[in-house]
Amino acid sequence: MKQLRIPAVYMRGGTSKGVFFRAEDLPTDPAERDRVLMRVIGSPDPYGKHTDGMGGATSSTSKVVILSKSSRPGCDVDYLFGQVAIDRPLIDWSGNCGNLSAAVGPCAISTGLVDAPADGTATVNIWQCNIGKKIVNHVAMSGGEVQELGDFVLDGVAFPAAEVQIEFLDPADDEGGSTFPTGNHIDMLDVPGLGPVEATLINAGNPTIFIDAARLGLTGTELQGDVNGNPELLARAEAVRAQGAVAMGDAATPEEATAKRPHTPKLSFVARPAGYTASDGRRVEANSIDLLARIFSMGVLHHAMTGTGAVAIAAAAAIPGTLVHRVAPAGADGRVRFGHPSGTLKVGAAVERDGNRWSVRKVMMSRSARRLMEGWVRVPPAGA
Repeated sequence: MKQLRIPAVYMRGGTSKGVFFRAEDLPTDPAERDRVLMRVIGSPDPYGKHTDGMGGATSSTSKVVILSKSSRPGCDVDYLFGQVAIDRPLIDWSGNCGNLSAAVGPCAISTGLVDAPADGTATVNIWQCNIGKKIVNHVAMSGGEVQELGDFVLDGVAFPAAEVQIEFLDPADDEGGSTFPTGNHIDMLDVPGLGPVEATLINAGNPTIFIDAARLGLTGTELQGDVNGNPELLARAEAVRAQGAVAMGDAATPEEATAKRPHTPKLSFVARPAGYTASDGRRVEANSIDLLARIFSMGVLHHAMTGTGAVAIAAAAAIPGTLVHRVAPAGADGRVRFGHPSGTLKVGAAVERDGNRWSVRKVMMSRSARRLMEGWVRVPPAGA
């Protein structure tokens, strides 16, 4: 019995990595496609290690991306993202990965999906299929190749690389939906075991729930080791996230949110600036940041900050009346710098107000991306 041999590129984008495919190389039946992709990653793995697959057994490294030429006017490539659960047979297609968004343009160019100039900067217009939004990558080119090496340092990534500038255009769900799905900039969630919890529920990048760190008994300076070994704390956080998912209309019940939609909405907690030691041992001083922010991903604290979490932070900081704006209103240039477990990140948003309605026109940030490996993945056939 022979294994399937499927062309693929293993890429890092921002602080995440995943296996990238062209749509034409995968099964057209969604159930068979998901089976193949889960087997590529090595899920479900009851040991939680992904030893028999390409996954890294964390939410940041258990990801798949499907690319195809776009037929949509003004777009070059369609980008579909899948968050693969580690210990159960599930791929959550409900949201985007903002970090891997930085790798889409470079991968599309290097695999021949998109033409680019030999030198200078290539502008790649991306249609994000999961959330129906446009993303733009500005990719450095040199000698006809994507320039992957450089001196751009991204906290949470061990080595410098070339900078990829990203624009998330109209990232809030303001067409056919709402930036604030409840109509409020702050809601009160009734969470079992916690009682009333103030929250900002915003659709920007991905659906995101913001709460004060103190409401979970935290300070906002926590690292993964302070949170992920505490099952009671993780259960409280998931209870908040699940209630928020129902309030945002993303799940019918909290139980459904936990069982079937673990990827989105995300839960983030924020606090006023304070000094702390980042995960690599460097000191982050309180006067170097505007706020503290942490985010949960697939049930555990993220090691840095999700790209879509950064989009939501930028949007919420720029809009008065949100919990994030209350902690740290964005500056006159729309930018805010926040501290996360691996260091700091600066993001900016352009927002507009029409009466009582706010819209987010653009969020800007920089990431980096690099091909780690390219060739073929081997996948056992069904039943093997």
